[in-house]
Amino acid sequence: MATKNVKLSSLEKTRKRRVRTVATVFLLPTFLLIAVYYIYPVIDTFIISAYKWNGISSDRTFIGLQNWNTLVHDKNFWSAFGRNVIIMVFSILLQIPIGLFLASFLEAGGKRYGFFKVIWFLPYLMSSVAIAFLFTYALATNGGIFSSLASLLSGKRVTVDLLGRSPHALFTVIGVMAWQFTPFYMVYFIAGYSNIDSTIYEAAIIDGATRWQYTKYIALPLLGPILKTACTMSLIGSLKYFDLIWNMTQGGPVNSTELMATYMYKLSFQQFNMGYGSCVAAGMFILITVIAILFQKIFKVKEDY
Repeated sequence: MATKNVKLSSLEKTRKRRVRTVATVFLLPTFLLIAVYYIYPVIDTFIISAYKWNGISSDRTFIGLQNWNTLVHDKNFWSAFGRNVIIMVFSILLQIPIGLFLASFLEAGGKRYGFFKVIWFLPYLMSSVAIAFLFTYALATNGGIFSSLASLLSGKRVTVDLLGRSPHALFTVIGVMAWQFTPFYMVYFIAGYSNIDSTIYEAAIIDGATRWQYTKYIALPLLGPILKTACTMSLIGSLKYFDLIWNMTQGGPVNSTELMATYMYKLSFQQFNMGYGSCVAAGMFILITVIAILFQKIFKVKEDY
């Protein structure tokens, strides 16, 4: 009996060793890619932030924490961070509730509303650059949608400048971002609804609950972890947003839409101040990480029901 137990233990150890070997072989390429394209650039960014460098020449001057001291007192950076926070708040307040409403509407309609699912998801399939150019022309003061509509209603020529004035430009861009990314959260919440056992809904209906009561008191609590993840993704995306704003306003007018990412880009690739630009990028990394961790700690949801 003892010999049999020893053999079983030996076989179990061999099996576990083989599983670990196979897992290592398959995961090693992924770990290498993560190290090369994620970990190394972050580490190198922090290293470059300690230098004065134009990003082109081979000569770099080590200046220690001088860039970081400048960053702490840089009003332009903190103003850009403040605008990132505004975008973060409005993104969560707009994209998440609207996406949840659309998902609830489609989930209630079932296959009958499949057409709406396809149509509403189309904005997310477009590239941010294409959307930026589309809305730049659509919101133009001459011939734009709002200017043409205002002229039609007033009976005289009216120009509506949404991208050329502050603070209109920032909130206009926030609206365009919501138009683009709300469909992503819609599909994300639809996937969350599909994980809820259909028998729960059937039991609620048998007990006399309406569709609204089921959604409010049963479905939404069960979607708590999904909501938390969606808010975290929206938060992180808003704090590092770049392409749409750069192609629509390039941080203007008068820096009213300047974000941390656009500020970093101008420093690094227009002013060729790669050392300080890397410092700004590293500062972004720290701020985004801290805010994401704090959000995870503060936003607590019940995981099991």
